[in-house]
Amino acid sequence: MDALGGQHCGFWNWNPFFSKKPRPSQRRPIRSNSGSTAGQGYQFPIKQAVTAASLSLTGDTIAQIRDRWSKAKAANNHSNDLQDVLSRISDHDWLRALRMTSYGFLLYGPGSYAWYQCLEHFFPKPSVQNIMLKVLLNQIILGPCVIAVVFAWNNLWLGKVKELPQKYQRDALPTLLYGFRFWIPVSALNFWVVPLQARVAFMSMGSIFWNFYLSSTMTK
Repeated sequence: MDALGGQHCGFWNWNPFFSKKPRPSQRRPIRSNSGSTAGQGYQFPIKQAVTAASLSLTGDTIAQIRDRWSKAKAANNHSNDLQDVLSRISDHDWLRALRMTSYGFLLYGPGSYAWYQCLEHFFPKPSVQNIMLKVLLNQIILGPCVIAVVFAWNNLWLGKVKELPQKYQRDALPTLLYGFRFWIPVSALNFWVVPLQARVAFMSMGSIFWNFYLSSTMTK
């Protein structure tokens, strides 16, 4: 009777109550900032959002200082020394700074973090083909989305929503084409050597230099 009981039943050692475990999926589960899977509920990626916000603020601050310095030189102002420009806190556009900081915290940080997680989920192997696909998708999907969103966010804050179509028509395509020359090598380096959890920070640091061009484009 022992042969019919216990963990293995019948003559063929088959038990309908002990089914085989399903094979794990080949794709990596999309994880949230805390490391839990996406099926356990969305968690706002606060670390990536704060990082993107602080670096967006840094880039905008540098861009504003550069703009004030250029205007002082163009006006042949004798007090065009960099120290004098830095000391003019009253000339700083704090609303513009808040606009860029909120964009980084609410939109770019969480959005790009989710985007990189999706790319890592569908292309987990660090092969040359996958890296090229990630760079290509980054430019044809993420790039246009970022430009569209940042233009819309800027015009919304300025109360110029009606002027947004003209803004897209005039500046979107030149900005995108100019960005290809900068972001393609940066994206390749990002996917090749930078770990997933640090990719938003790396791209945000790149955006400090990109803000020199983007900030001037938005304020035209």
